[in-house]
Amino acid sequence: MSSVGTRVFVARLAGTRVFDPLGDEVGRVRDVVVLVRLKGAPRAVGLVVEVPGRRRVFLPLTRVTSIDAGQVISTGLVNMRRFEQRASETLVVGELLDRTVELADGSGSARVEDVAMEQQRNGDWLVAKVFVRRADHRAGLLRRRGETLLVPVDQVRGLARPSADQGAELLLAQYEDMKAADLADVLHELGLTRRLEVASALDDERLADVLEELPEDDQVAILRALELPRAADVLEAMQPDDAADLLGELPQEQAAQLLELMEPEEAKDVRRLLAYEDNTAGGLMTTEPVILGPETSIAAALAHVRRQDLTPALASLVFVARPPLETPTGRFIGVVHLQRMLREAPHEAIGQIVDTDLEPVAVGTPLLSVTRQLATYNLLALPVVDEQRRLLGAVSVDDVLDHLLPEDWRETDDENAGPPTRPTPVVRGVRRG
Repeated sequence: MSSVGTRVFVARLAGTRVFDPLGDEVGRVRDVVVLVRLKGAPRAVGLVVEVPGRRRVFLPLTRVTSIDAGQVISTGLVNMRRFEQRASETLVVGELLDRTVELADGSGSARVEDVAMEQQRNGDWLVAKVFVRRADHRAGLLRRRGETLLVPVDQVRGLARPSADQGAELLLAQYEDMKAADLADVLHELGLTRRLEVASALDDERLADVLEELPEDDQVAILRALELPRAADVLEAMQPDDAADLLGELPQEQAAQLLELMEPEEAKDVRRLLAYEDNTAGGLMTTEPVILGPETSIAAALAHVRRQDLTPALASLVFVARPPLETPTGRFIGVVHLQRMLREAPHEAIGQIVDTDLEPVAVGTPLLSVTRQLATYNLLALPVVDEQRRLLGAVSVDDVLDHLLPEDWRETDDENAGPPTRPTPVVRGVRRG
């Protein structure tokens, strides 16, 4: 174990690699679990470690042999069962950062920006110091931010109580480079109040991406907590099929209000998708695949599939149709595969390499038939057409998976996950049952 007296700042520890004794990487630290009490220093009991597969597991500090600059060394015994926060536990990054506390000297309030834990002679890790930024209310002050202080933990009040106006800037700074799906996992593991605070602090585009990765219950709770105009803006930033799925979970009156507040063009696509049955091609499809005319050059088509907002599945195909090129389009011609475009001269027209053998599906095609066709022809997306063979949208494999997997697939552990190994917290020498 690191030498007694070692001080570790948690915000700096987040993102640190975790290794086993042989030097193999286990994962990365995402948070520290502490027991915050009304009296006495909070005790750190373990690390939340993200392991491959985006799973977050609990690593007791009793199984940590060293915490040094840039690395954490464990005993190698890491239980792969998904971390589930207990009622008595607090996440430092997820819940303590940005919390407003009162300074014991009576000089006012401050905001928590970091927490330092230190190892004791008995091996325990206690929160010893709190790095705070003093709230500065002096009128006419030129500097924008208050004074910073590193104070002993017993010199702050209110660490155990969530503040009514707690922000989320520091937490989001820790996860700035995280993919939307991973940030969605972080939000899902937070308590409802904190989850709503963090979601509200995200910009519209980022929140839209994260909502698309959350379970339906979380999506609904977050959207209903937003002011109606902002909720409409977030829906506009979502993929039309995801926005339609989310609106379908809301009371009809609220869904109608949000559709009225959305931009007419954005709302039109969503209204159209809401008219289809859920488990059909129409209910699964997106109305915004890459659609181009046959005269478009391969170079221009490749530029279109580089769009950052496209999923890999939708970027694998260009759908070729007669004008108009917005859904519902003119007559559907066929598709052009990304790999084929990469093998041809950039100046050639995509109409010269179009695949007309791929059979589109109708809007009423059931989910099982769509799945079978994707699997049979090793496709990542399928065109959806109406009776006049006009292109209405595309069903991608990721949308199909979302409907095939169990509703609780995000919370389900692997079948071979072992039993939980987390120790029961001990307070003042008494083992808690």
